[in-house]
Amino acid sequence: QVELVESGGGLVQPGGSLRLSCAASGSAFSINDAGWYRQGPGKERELVAAITGGGRTLYADFVKGRFTISRDNAKNTVYLQMNSLKPEDTAIYYCYTDPGSRYWGQGTQVTISS
Repeated sequence: QVELVESGGGLVQPGGSLRLSCAASGSAFSINDAGWYRQGPGKERELVAAITGGGRTLYADFVKGRFTISRDNAKNTVYLQMNSLKPEDTAIYYCYTDPGSRYWGQGTQVTISS
């Protein structure tokens, strides 16, 4: 069983930054793939970024150059650094991990507005 708890969401102005954190409980987190999806108002959930246990990363085209995914295996935590935020980045952001089956966090709201 794995429990994921996201934090770091909030309201920021366009051009601002946020760092999301996803803390995982359970064993062997360090070898599991993990990442972030988001779901904007009236939209389907979409992949934002992913990271393998070995640290290889994947980004959606719409965040390349602005977002950075990283992990600290000693802390069982995955991060999403989001810079140059745009109103269209407004969404609920969900982290996940895949230790054989997919587990999701509860989501954290990110709102970009002036």
